[in-house]
Amino acid sequence: MPFLLSAVILGIVEGLTEFLPVSSTGHLILTGHLLGFTGAKAATFQVVIQLGAILAVVVIYRQRFLGLLRPAPKGETCFAGWRGIRFLIITSFPASIVGLVAHDSIKEHLFGPQTVAWALAIGAVAILIVEAYPRPKKYRTLDDMTPLLALGVGLFQCLALWPGFSRSAATIMGGMIMGADRKLAAEYSFIAAVPIMMAATTLDFAQNYTQFNGDELIHLAVGFVVSFFAAWVAVKGFIRLLQRMTLRPFALYRLVLAPIVLLFWPE
Repeated sequence: MPFLLSAVILGIVEGLTEFLPVSSTGHLILTGHLLGFTGAKAATFQVVIQLGAILAVVVIYRQRFLGLLRPAPKGETCFAGWRGIRFLIITSFPASIVGLVAHDSIKEHLFGPQTVAWALAIGAVAILIVEAYPRPKKYRTLDDMTPLLALGVGLFQCLALWPGFSRSAATIMGGMIMGADRKLAAEYSFIAAVPIMMAATTLDFAQNYTQFNGDELIHLAVGFVVSFFAAWVAVKGFIRLLQRMTLRPFALYRLVLAPIVLLFWPE
Protein backbone atom coordinates (compact mmCIF):
# COMPACT_ATOMS: atom_id res chain seq x y z
CA MET A 1 0.00 0.00 0.00
CA PRO A 2 1.36 3.49 -0.84
CA PHE A 3 3.01 5.21 2.12
CA LEU A 4 0.82 8.31 1.72
CA LEU A 5 -2.42 6.31 2.03
CA SER A 6 -1.01 4.44 5.03
CA ALA A 7 -0.13 7.80 6.60
CA VAL A 8 -3.70 9.06 6.20
CA ILE A 9 -5.23 5.87 7.61
CA LEU A 10 -2.83 5.81 10.56
CA GLY A 11 -3.46 9.51 11.22
CA ILE A 12 -7.21 8.88 11.43
CA VAL A 13 -6.75 5.88 13.72
CA GLU A 14 -4.34 7.79 15.97
CA GLY A 15 -6.51 10.87 16.26
CA LEU A 16 -9.72 8.97 16.99
CA THR A 17 -8.17 6.67 19.60
CA GLU A 18 -5.52 8.76 21.38
CA PHE A 19 -7.87 10.09 24.06
CA LEU A 20 -10.36 7.23 24.21
CA PRO A 21 -9.63 4.45 26.74
CA VAL A 22 -8.92 1.91 24.00
CA SER A 23 -5.18 2.51 23.33
CA SER A 24 -4.10 4.52 20.30
CA THR A 25 -0.69 2.83 20.24
CA GLY A 26 -2.32 -0.59 20.29
CA HIS A 27 -4.63 0.34 17.42
CA LEU A 28 -1.75 1.83 15.44
CA ILE A 29 0.27 -1.38 15.85
CA LEU A 30 -2.68 -3.52 14.75
CA THR A 31 -3.47 -1.20 11.82
CA GLY A 32 0.20 -1.12 10.83
CA HIS A 33 0.24 -4.92 10.65
CA LEU A 34 -2.91 -4.92 8.51
CA LEU A 35 -1.30 -2.38 6.16
CA GLY A 36 2.01 -4.24 6.08
CA PHE A 37 3.71 -1.20 7.65
CA THR A 38 5.86 -2.62 10.44
CA GLY A 39 9.41 -2.38 11.77
CA ALA A 40 11.53 0.38 13.30
CA LYS A 41 10.40 3.06 10.82
CA ALA A 42 6.73 2.22 11.45
CA ALA A 43 7.22 2.35 15.24
CA THR A 44 8.77 5.82 14.97
CA PHE A 45 6.02 6.99 12.61
CA GLN A 46 3.35 5.78 15.03
CA VAL A 47 4.97 7.64 17.92
CA VAL A 48 5.56 10.90 16.07
CA ILE A 49 2.04 11.36 14.64
CA GLN A 50 0.74 11.25 18.22
CA LEU A 51 2.02 14.81 18.52
CA GLY A 52 -0.71 15.94 16.12
CA ALA A 53 -3.37 14.58 18.46
CA ILE A 54 -1.63 16.18 21.44
CA LEU A 55 -1.63 19.59 19.76
CA ALA A 56 -5.39 19.28 19.27
CA VAL A 57 -5.74 19.18 23.06
CA VAL A 58 -3.52 22.25 23.40
CA VAL A 59 -5.84 24.15 21.07
CA ILE A 60 -9.07 22.89 22.67
CA TYR A 61 -7.85 23.68 26.20
CA ARG A 62 -5.82 26.73 25.17
CA GLN A 63 -7.27 28.91 27.94
CA ARG A 64 -6.09 26.41 30.55
CA PHE A 65 -2.63 26.25 28.99
CA LEU A 66 -2.42 30.03 28.71
CA GLY A 67 -3.42 30.18 32.37
CA LEU A 68 -0.32 28.17 33.22
CA LEU A 69 1.79 31.01 31.83
CA ARG A 70 0.22 33.56 34.17
CA PRO A 71 0.45 33.74 37.97
CA ALA A 72 -2.56 32.28 39.76
CA PRO A 73 -4.87 34.92 41.27
CA LYS A 74 -3.70 35.80 44.75
CA GLY A 75 -5.38 33.79 47.47
CA GLU A 76 -7.10 31.42 45.02
CA THR A 77 -6.39 27.73 44.58
CA CYS A 78 -6.84 27.15 40.87
CA PHE A 79 -5.20 25.22 38.08
CA ALA A 80 -3.03 28.09 36.88
CA GLY A 81 0.47 29.49 37.10
CA TRP A 82 3.15 27.60 38.98
CA ARG A 83 0.52 25.62 40.89
CA GLY A 84 -0.83 24.05 37.68
CA ILE A 85 2.66 23.50 36.25
CA ARG A 86 3.68 21.75 39.47
CA PHE A 87 0.79 19.29 39.13
CA LEU A 88 1.80 18.46 35.55
CA ILE A 89 5.42 17.92 36.59
CA ILE A 90 4.36 15.60 39.41
CA THR A 91 2.10 13.63 37.04
CA SER A 92 4.71 13.39 34.27
CA PHE A 93 7.66 12.38 36.47
CA PRO A 94 7.00 8.65 37.13
CA ALA A 95 6.29 7.62 33.53
CA SER A 96 9.10 9.85 32.21
CA ILE A 97 11.65 8.05 34.34
CA VAL A 98 10.33 4.57 33.57
CA GLY A 99 10.01 5.45 29.88
CA LEU A 100 13.59 6.72 29.61
CA VAL A 101 14.95 3.60 31.28
CA ALA A 102 12.82 1.10 29.38
CA HIS A 103 12.29 2.92 26.04
CA ASP A 104 14.33 0.53 23.85
CA SER A 105 13.03 -2.61 25.55
CA ILE A 106 9.43 -1.45 25.15
CA LYS A 107 9.85 -0.83 21.41
CA GLU A 108 11.66 -4.15 20.95
CA HIS A 109 9.42 -6.45 22.98
CA LEU A 110 5.98 -4.85 23.39
CA PHE A 111 5.18 -3.42 19.93
CA GLY A 112 3.39 -6.52 18.64
CA PRO A 113 -0.23 -7.67 18.18
CA GLN A 114 -0.09 -10.40 20.83
CA THR A 115 1.23 -8.17 23.61
CA VAL A 116 -1.28 -5.49 22.60
CA ALA A 117 -4.13 -8.03 22.85
CA TRP A 118 -3.21 -8.96 26.42
CA ALA A 119 -2.93 -5.29 27.38
CA LEU A 120 -6.36 -4.60 25.87
CA ALA A 121 -7.92 -7.44 27.86
CA ILE A 122 -6.24 -6.66 31.17
CA GLY A 123 -7.02 -2.96 30.82
CA ALA A 124 -10.66 -3.78 30.07
CA VAL A 125 -11.00 -5.86 33.24
CA ALA A 126 -9.42 -3.02 35.22
CA ILE A 127 -11.94 -0.53 33.79
CA LEU A 128 -14.87 -2.77 34.73
CA ILE A 129 -13.57 -3.18 38.28
CA VAL A 130 -13.09 0.58 38.73
CA GLU A 131 -16.58 1.30 37.37
CA ALA A 132 -18.12 -1.44 39.58
CA TYR A 133 -16.71 0.01 42.79
CA PRO A 134 -16.94 3.81 42.48
CA ARG A 135 -15.10 5.91 45.03
CA PRO A 136 -16.63 8.97 46.75
CA LYS A 137 -16.06 12.06 44.59
CA LYS A 138 -13.67 14.49 46.30
CA TYR A 139 -12.51 16.37 43.19
CA ARG A 140 -14.86 17.73 40.53
CA THR A 141 -12.95 20.42 38.58
CA LEU A 142 -9.34 21.09 37.61
CA ASP A 143 -9.24 23.77 40.29
CA ASP A 144 -9.75 21.03 42.92
CA MET A 145 -6.48 19.30 41.95
CA THR A 146 -4.03 18.39 44.73
CA PRO A 147 -0.43 17.09 44.64
CA LEU A 148 -1.62 13.68 45.88
CA LEU A 149 -4.15 13.37 43.06
CA ALA A 150 -1.52 14.46 40.52
CA LEU A 151 0.94 11.86 41.82
CA GLY A 152 -1.68 9.10 41.80
CA VAL A 153 -2.56 9.82 38.18
CA GLY A 154 1.14 9.89 37.33
CA LEU A 155 1.79 6.47 38.87
CA PHE A 156 -1.13 4.96 36.95
CA GLN A 157 0.18 6.59 33.78
CA CYS A 158 3.16 4.21 33.94
CA LEU A 159 0.79 1.40 32.92
CA ALA A 160 0.39 3.11 29.56
CA LEU A 161 3.99 2.28 28.67
CA TRP A 162 2.61 -1.18 27.81
CA PRO A 163 1.14 -0.60 24.31
CA GLY A 164 -2.50 -1.60 24.32
CA PHE A 165 -3.21 -0.69 27.92
CA SER A 166 -4.06 2.92 26.99
CA ARG A 167 -2.67 6.05 28.59
CA SER A 168 -6.16 7.56 28.65
CA ALA A 169 -7.61 4.49 30.41
CA ALA A 170 -4.75 4.34 32.91
CA THR A 171 -4.92 8.01 33.89
CA ILE A 172 -8.73 8.22 33.97
CA MET A 173 -8.88 5.11 36.16
CA GLY A 174 -6.13 6.52 38.36
CA GLY A 175 -8.05 9.75 38.82
CA MET A 176 -11.30 7.95 39.60
CA ILE A 177 -9.61 5.66 42.13
CA MET A 178 -8.15 8.75 43.80
CA GLY A 179 -11.64 10.27 44.07
CA ALA A 180 -11.90 12.42 40.94
CA ASP A 181 -15.16 12.88 39.04
CA ARG A 182 -15.09 10.93 35.75
CA LYS A 183 -15.22 14.10 33.61
CA LEU A 184 -12.42 15.73 35.62
CA ALA A 185 -10.34 12.56 35.35
CA ALA A 186 -10.76 12.62 31.57
CA GLU A 187 -9.96 16.34 31.20
CA TYR A 188 -6.88 16.08 33.39
CA SER A 189 -5.86 12.98 31.44
CA PHE A 190 -5.98 15.04 28.23
CA ILE A 191 -3.99 17.93 29.66
CA ALA A 192 -1.45 15.75 31.47
CA ALA A 193 -0.74 13.93 28.20
CA VAL A 194 0.75 17.05 26.65
CA PRO A 195 4.13 17.36 28.43
CA ILE A 196 5.00 13.67 28.53
CA MET A 197 3.84 12.94 24.97
CA MET A 198 5.56 15.99 23.54
CA ALA A 199 8.78 14.91 25.24
CA ALA A 200 8.43 11.29 24.07
CA THR A 201 7.59 12.12 20.45
CA THR A 202 10.31 14.78 20.17
CA LEU A 203 12.93 12.41 21.61
CA ASP A 204 11.90 9.55 19.33
CA PHE A 205 11.88 11.75 16.22
CA ALA A 206 15.26 13.33 17.08
CA GLN A 207 16.79 9.87 17.41
CA ASN A 208 15.22 8.32 14.32
CA TYR A 209 14.34 11.00 11.74
CA THR A 210 17.25 9.91 9.52
CA GLN A 211 15.25 6.73 8.71
CA PHE A 212 12.90 8.83 6.55
CA ASN A 213 13.66 10.30 3.14
CA GLY A 214 12.21 13.60 1.92
CA ASP A 215 8.94 12.19 0.56
CA GLU A 216 8.40 10.07 3.66
CA LEU A 217 8.85 13.13 5.89
CA ILE A 218 6.08 14.82 3.90
CA HIS A 219 3.87 11.77 4.41
CA LEU A 220 4.65 11.85 8.12
CA ALA A 221 3.52 15.49 8.15
CA VAL A 222 0.26 14.42 6.46
CA GLY A 223 -0.34 11.81 9.15
CA PHE A 224 0.39 14.48 11.76
CA VAL A 225 -2.21 16.89 10.33
CA VAL A 226 -4.86 14.18 9.89
CA SER A 227 -4.24 13.05 13.47
CA PHE A 228 -4.79 16.62 14.70
CA PHE A 229 -8.26 16.98 13.17
CA ALA A 230 -9.38 13.45 14.06
CA ALA A 231 -8.34 14.03 17.68
CA TRP A 232 -10.24 17.32 17.78
CA VAL A 233 -13.46 15.46 16.89
CA ALA A 234 -12.73 12.61 19.32
CA VAL A 235 -12.00 14.81 22.35
CA LYS A 236 -15.10 16.94 21.87
CA GLY A 237 -17.28 13.87 21.43
CA PHE A 238 -15.76 11.91 24.33
CA ILE A 239 -16.36 14.68 26.85
CA ARG A 240 -20.00 14.90 25.76
CA LEU A 241 -20.38 11.12 26.07
CA LEU A 242 -19.02 11.12 29.61
CA GLN A 243 -21.92 13.31 30.68
CA ARG A 244 -24.25 10.39 29.93
CA MET A 245 -22.31 7.13 30.21
CA THR A 246 -19.56 5.23 32.01
CA LEU A 247 -16.39 3.69 30.56
CA ARG A 248 -17.97 0.22 30.41
CA PRO A 249 -18.75 0.27 26.64
CA PHE A 250 -15.08 0.92 25.93
CA ALA A 251 -14.10 -1.99 28.19
CA LEU A 252 -16.52 -4.30 26.36
CA TYR A 253 -15.10 -3.20 23.01
CA ARG A 254 -11.61 -4.06 24.26
CA LEU A 255 -12.79 -7.48 25.47
CA VAL A 256 -14.22 -8.22 22.03
CA LEU A 257 -11.11 -7.01 20.19
CA ALA A 258 -8.52 -8.78 22.36
CA PRO A 259 -9.45 -12.43 21.53
CA ILE A 260 -9.82 -11.55 17.84
CA VAL A 261 -6.25 -10.28 17.86
CA LEU A 262 -4.99 -13.30 19.79
CA LEU A 263 -6.64 -15.70 17.34
CA PHE A 264 -6.02 -14.04 14.00
CA TRP A 265 -2.96 -11.79 14.28
CA PRO A 266 0.51 -13.35 14.03
CA GLU A 267 3.34 -12.53 16.37
